[in-house]
Amino acid sequence: MTLEAANPGTNADVYFDPYDVGINADPYPVFARLREEAPLYYNAQHDFYAVSRYEDVNRGIVDHGTFSSAKGAILELIRADFPIPSGVLIFEDPPIHDIHRKLLARMFTPRKIALLEQRIRDYCVESLDAVVGAGRFDFVADFGAVMPMKTISALIGIPEADQVAVRDHVTGQMKTEAGKPMKAAEEGLVSGDIFADYIDWRVDNPSDDIMTELLNVEFADETGTTRRLTRDELLIYLNVVAGAGNDTTTRLIGWAAKVLAEHPDQRRQLVDDPTLIPRAVEELVRFEPPAPHVARYVTRDVEIHGQTVPQGAIMMMLIGAANRDHRQFPPDGDVFDIHREQRAHLGFSVGAHYCLGSSLARLEGRVALEEILKRFPEWEVDLASAVFSTTSTIRGWESMPAII
Repeated sequence: MTLEAANPGTNADVYFDPYDVGINADPYPVFARLREEAPLYYNAQHDFYAVSRYEDVNRGIVDHGTFSSAKGAILELIRADFPIPSGVLIFEDPPIHDIHRKLLARMFTPRKIALLEQRIRDYCVESLDAVVGAGRFDFVADFGAVMPMKTISALIGIPEADQVAVRDHVTGQMKTEAGKPMKAAEEGLVSGDIFADYIDWRVDNPSDDIMTELLNVEFADETGTTRRLTRDELLIYLNVVAGAGNDTTTRLIGWAAKVLAEHPDQRRQLVDDPTLIPRAVEELVRFEPPAPHVARYVTRDVEIHGQTVPQGAIMMMLIGAANRDHRQFPPDGDVFDIHREQRAHLGFSVGAHYCLGSSLARLEGRVALEEILKRFPEWEVDLASAVFSTTSTIRGWESMPAII
């Protein structure tokens, strides 16, 4: 018996579908209703459950024993049920996840991230100075899709001439046709072969980058064997880092353009007092998280809000809904407020899967806003010409033109 049949009042008047173009354009009214009317939701068409309250989403993401990432963290991938290659740490559970994460964590130390600040600022200056006086500027196409690409490429070790091709490759893996599941679920996860030539070259030409470090790192794997990464593992690691380092920060910059244009008083406060910018970045990630939900495979029967979610089900953790829950963000989570009391949000996830690149994303966001606001204290977005991204996993803009 489905949840709807068991408790028809739970879902009678509220509907959520991650593939619905209309809902995805502005999911927050639906999220608000889910939190209050159907805190445990079941979608019969796509056969998944969903939780939307902060406490439930936070608890569920942390409880990897009950809600597993090992079959993937995307609805389509879990449904496809094909083997996840070793090294895709976002689709792994502890303890193997912890082994792989520890390897990458040494590439993202606070010292290494801090050393990137001037380089990030230089990328921002280069992109933004070129459009001063132009009258129009696309926050995503001209800037948001460029600076993160250059930053993560420098960190990995991708030659400048190849950076656009690599960015388009890794972001293309997540792209979907509007209203349809991602193609990777049908075709299998991309192996990262696009990085093969770079690895071969780096073997004989080491440098101070992640690729060189991963080529040489030794670690104890899940069997206790001390070894180096296999070629396939290395390709997958690079694919994961390149994808995570590009798309989400690009979306964050697009949302910053839109949200700050809609809150000109708060934008003016950031111009007048740039020390508020880190708070603004945090509030932007809470208010419009680029990754609004993750999915998990349910490993055992579990009771939530008086209903049993059966083993083998798929549970969607609605981060975008949790991040606006008034219980965690009083008095109204649907209000954008850079002066909001700082409370833990889920925009960078939580627990074992807390975003490895969160410090880099925060740094990129801060420096980007500092440099944007220096040059463009005011702007109006041209929403009629903006292009919304078609993906079932990352939510944001492919184009956000503005009058500056």
